[in-house]
Amino acid sequence: MKKIIKKKEFGVFMVLVALIVFFSIASPQFVQARNFFNIAKQIATVGICSVGFSFVLITGGIDLSVGYQISLDIVVTAVLMNSLGVHWVLACILGMLLGTGIGLLNGLIIVETHVAPLIVTLSMMTILKGISYLITGGLAIFKFNESFVKLGQGMIGGVVPISLLFLVAIIVIGIFILNKTVYGRYFYAIGNNVEAAKLSGVNVKKIQLMAYGLCGFFTSIGAILLLSRLNSAQSSTGDGYEFNCLTACVVGGVSSNGGKGTVLGAVIGCLIVGVLENGLAIMNINEYVQEVIKGLVLLVAVVYDTMSIMKNEKVKKIKAINAEN
Repeated sequence: MKKIIKKKEFGVFMVLVALIVFFSIASPQFVQARNFFNIAKQIATVGICSVGFSFVLITGGIDLSVGYQISLDIVVTAVLMNSLGVHWVLACILGMLLGTGIGLLNGLIIVETHVAPLIVTLSMMTILKGISYLITGGLAIFKFNESFVKLGQGMIGGVVPISLLFLVAIIVIGIFILNKTVYGRYFYAIGNNVEAAKLSGVNVKKIQLMAYGLCGFFTSIGAILLLSRLNSAQSSTGDGYEFNCLTACVVGGVSSNGGKGTVLGAVIGCLIVGVLENGLAIMNINEYVQEVIKGLVLLVAVVYDTMSIMKNEKVKKIKAINAEN
């Protein structure tokens, strides 16, 4: 197992195992096969979005607009299918183009204006929230083609959720991009040291733009699966997903300071968030208590990440001083 999962990821994986054991003991309903497949369906969107989100974090950025990117993708795709009569396949393709375009727009504003990604994407989140509401008027859109609904609700052989297969495919693509392409190496290089990356000949603007574009693309896929699973579109559907994605990535070892992390780690973090939410819900824990717990989990993960970086920098300085002496 340790050969497949790196040391830090192995520690996170053991946290996941501990959570599963705890909830299995606390509630017999948790260990039912149906519940595990239910968790798989629930985390599909967050898992897919987290793959794209991890690219942005690794380059040293952040995208707080992910939640309402999901909302707008869902609303537009739903209107295309329900109100305009567009075939669901074409509607999904247009929805993915929209999501990719939003991601590229975020990246373009950031690289051209040099405004902090936090501010740009927070502003974009508010814009997308308003547009989503204006399109729907606050009303739900529902009743879609049965073939489309099967994407999020269907099962293969009555056992494996189709959405799980989409998640696995995206994970494989994400791992390939980070580990087997030059762009993956560039993501890490920019996250570790932007100036050094520039001096090495890396087109920083292009790579950052690519990271945000991929984030938007993967987010749109997650949004379409969520629409299919819910069989309903509302302007507030994606609210809070940016927090879940950030939590999943940071808990999974993707550094909020950039330059570190893996797709596999982000997915393990996503599983931790999914298991935590599901287990607490089964135990009938108050919704607001759940929010407090998730917030604490994110806080602990960020503090741990920051302290680890400070410790590593301190060790490097001590080694440098000893080498000089």
